[in-house]
Amino acid sequence: MIPFAAVLCDFDGVLRHFDHAAQADIEARYGLPLMKTAFDPELIMPATVGHVTEEQWAESIVAALGGDERARQAVGEFMRIGFWVDEEVRALLARVQEHVPVVIVTNAMDTLEQHMDLLGLTYFADDVVSSARVGVAKPDRRIYEIAAERAGADPERCLFVDDRLQNVEAARALGMTGLHYRTYQDLAAVLG
Repeated sequence: MIPFAAVLCDFDGVLRHFDHAAQADIEARYGLPLMKTAFDPELIMPATVGHVTEEQWAESIVAALGGDERARQAVGEFMRIGFWVDEEVRALLARVQEHVPVVIVTNAMDTLEQHMDLLGLTYFADDVVSSARVGVAKPDRRIYEIAAERAGADPERCLFVDDRLQNVEAARALGMTGLHYRTYQDLAAVLG
């Protein structure tokens, strides 16, 4: 028996994963601080809350790295890095979904739906709360409230799962049960 009325689950770092070795390789080959630049809050937040597209975000990274052809090539490679689904997590969430709603809650860009389609996840979750679509990002309390409302559950009856402790703590502040995800076993221990 699932002791929650809904499971609210992060996407990146829990269900979807990127090739971090490829990211490091690109940085090393081009000698550019690609990751630090790409994830600088001033560059990524406008895309995360839907004010600019992923393509515009990529252009802002190129500009911040000097705007030359080397920067453009590095960012182009970075944007093409592969990603995959953790099949164990997918299977566990699918079993949970037989009992309670599963809602994806993610800081994402305008390409999320396309990426979910590529991964075969378009109809996987009961709902998807994308920061780019709702205009607020984790750890803003409003995104958690939106997710609980869409799940049809009181926040106190929700399990929130995320690989970033800051996001988990924000969910706990609303009364949710928070799981700081590090491995599949963390999630399986709570959801069985």
